Amino acid sequence: MRLLLALLLLSGIAWSRDAISQAADEMPAALKRDTARCSTLADVQACYNAIRRNPNDPALLVGLGDALVRAQRPQDAIRNYRRAAALAPGMKEIAAKITAAEQKPASKQAPGKPQNDRASASAVAGKRFSNAAPEAQSH
Repeated sequence: MRLLLALLLLSGIAWSRDAISQAADEMPAALKRDTARCSTLADVQACYNAIRRNPNDPALLVGLGDALVRAQRPQDAIRNYRRAAALAPGMKEIAAKITAAEQKPASKQAPGKPQNDRASASAVAGKRFSNAAPEAQSH
């Protein structure tokens, strides 16, 4: 019984080491993929994924800033450009990118929210909202 328990314990340890080493092997591939998608496609989510794995890489921060500018989020881009400038003060193009992003107007509407115009506001104003059940409905 003790021998069986010892074998199970050793096999569990060996399995966990294999899983850890496999995850460590996949990490550089995912970082490479996300870095490439960030720099070539300006994919904001890929930039965030790459920065999560390598948070102090100024090139990734600049790539994220570029992607955010393309996504019309200049305020977020400026924050990332400034962080990159603090990490790598020798990068000359960051100052120009900050200036360009500051000149872009910030989008007033968050992505995914519907626009509020007079037509939709008047349509909503005509509706009555209530938690009460209709009178004809019985419970």
